Amino acid sequence: MKNSIKIIVALFAVSTIVSCSKDNVNPVANNITLHFDNTFKGKAIVLGDASSTTASKNTSASGQIHHFSEIKYVISNIRLVKAEGTEIPYNINDLDKGATVIDQAKPQSLDYVLTNIPTGEYKQIKFGLGVKKELNTLDETKFPNFYKSAGANDTKMMWEWGAGYRFTKLEGFYGADNKQMSIHTGSTVEGKEGAYTQGVDAYREISLNLSSTAVVGSSSPKISINADFDKLLSGKTNTITLTTGTGGKDNATPNIHTAVQMLKFVDNLGGNAVSDLTGMFSVSKVEN
Repeated sequence: MKNSIKIIVALFAVSTIVSCSKDNVNPVANNITLHFDNTFKGKAIVLGDASSTTASKNTSASGQIHHFSEIKYVISNIRLVKAEGTEIPYNINDLDKGATVIDQAKPQSLDYVLTNIPTGEYKQIKFGLGVKKELNTLDETKFPNFYKSAGANDTKMMWEWGAGYRFTKLEGFYGADNKQMSIHTGSTVEGKEGAYTQGVDAYREISLNLSSTAVVGSSSPKISINADFDKLLSGKTNTITLTTGTGGKDNATPNIHTAVQMLKFVDNLGGNAVSDLTGMFSVSKVEN
């Protein structure tokens, strides 16, 4: 009888161990949420029209007061880097599954969920500001979902005259008299329809070290990324003074500023691709 009791107890113990072991097994993959905070020097941006009394106002290094009525930009080509250096790409050749438009007017767009990320510890994130040249064509059949979201009436992240996407679309006002500020960036093309070649490449690679390790497993981390739009005019590469006019150095509206002027904004927002690979972006926190 005692032996029978011992056997039952032993079986119960083994069963308990197996059960606990199964409960504690981490999944092979989980999600990571990228949260984007659009700020002026760390303070959340509030949009507003020319007469707004609540819009966030910023003063540039050259002394210009400015505020935004619209902030939109494209994030694509996302890669996560594990602690040991392995790089995990996230649908880097599929704009439908691996790209998004961040829109300050749409709070739901500020969180982008990466699904089925392999279990592990991650130390770095890389992504593109804009769309790399291999995918930067307005192809409704290849990427219908992204094409639709980028071309929606309230988004308009497409060039009316070109063959590619807008990478950033910033509207607002500057100066004491609220002159229009309209800054659009994106790669340019040369040639004729059907025979376009790459002109100015406005796509930028961003590389950010995480503030702490993101652990994917039983938890699904949230990585908060700050986009400091103070850098638009007061960047690491260029200090820009806005002017409105018809000259080659005027830069406040998209129908006037040249590709040379546009690239100054590009290098401030996305880095100059040489000495600056962060631009306006930084990781503010990681929540596991």
